[in-house]
Amino acid sequence: MPTRDRSQSSVESLALLWAARESGVIDALTTSAGTAEAVAERTGIDLRAARITVEALASMGFIKRVGDEYEITNRALGFLAKRDVRSIGRLPHALDYFSLYTDLPQTMATGDAPDFPNEWVRNRLGAHDATDESVVRACVTAAVREEPDATRVLDLAGASGVFAREFVERGYDVTFVDDPETVDVVRPLLSRAGVNVVAGDPTNPPVSGFDLVFVGDAFAGRDAEEAVLLVEGAHDALEPGGTAVFVDALYGQCSTAATTRRAVDALALGRGDLYDEATVLSWTESAGFDRQMTQDVPGTDVQAIIAERAVD
Repeated sequence: MPTRDRSQSSVESLALLWAARESGVIDALTTSAGTAEAVAERTGIDLRAARITVEALASMGFIKRVGDEYEITNRALGFLAKRDVRSIGRLPHALDYFSLYTDLPQTMATGDAPDFPNEWVRNRLGAHDATDESVVRACVTAAVREEPDATRVLDLAGASGVFAREFVERGYDVTFVDDPETVDVVRPLLSRAGVNVVAGDPTNPPVSGFDLVFVGDAFAGRDAEEAVLLVEGAHDALEPGGTAVFVDALYGQCSTAATTRRAVDALALGRGDLYDEATVLSWTESAGFDRQMTQDVPGTDVQAIIAERAVD
């Protein structure tokens, strides 16, 4: 799923914003500092660097000059408003990844997962929630076409719940399962939307009896062992005859850009891999699914892996 801020996706823009965040410039501007001089004093950075950074942020629309000082604009709210994931947007998570990219040589050398930036979970959920509406609709449509008579839907490892909310809008009885840390962030929003929210391990979901299990971004950032367990968990959560739909970018079937993004993210996270169709289908078969197939999701760069649980 696209979770990058396309309006500010150039390396130069991300580098500037990342440096501004890491040096404390953004924090200074969003709290008490309104001039380059005040930013330099608050952060301890060089006055010239503060002036250039402040002027660049103004040109990018994150701050604006009001009288003799600068004030933040709505574009910068993602750095401030963290309670509701809908307010965060893609950019903070893109900067989190930029931070991980700077550690890539060490992460690649050790093979260990890096220390993640502060607010990683909330920023990740904000980026997930900002998935293009057209992609959300296309993925949900692809899923419901495979189980047109479904009434009970499980959004497994649902992250921000953006897909769960789309299922609810279409009239389904929807349950959302993700880890407790994620649920703690998204429960208020999803509960208001009419989603039944359950905290638990997605690889061993504490609920069952569903006609349709949907897993978006199914294997991104997951090692093979965890991915296999997630597939098994989806199988066990289904009613006999039910259908699971896993949505992801499959190696060899998605674009070069999607492959590159998945590869560098896997390297930066210290976990995950590039999984092709044969690999994923071997997981669904081993989990006990009766029928497995893949198809492109129209209008997106992802594929749907469809697997049916046998009728007992």
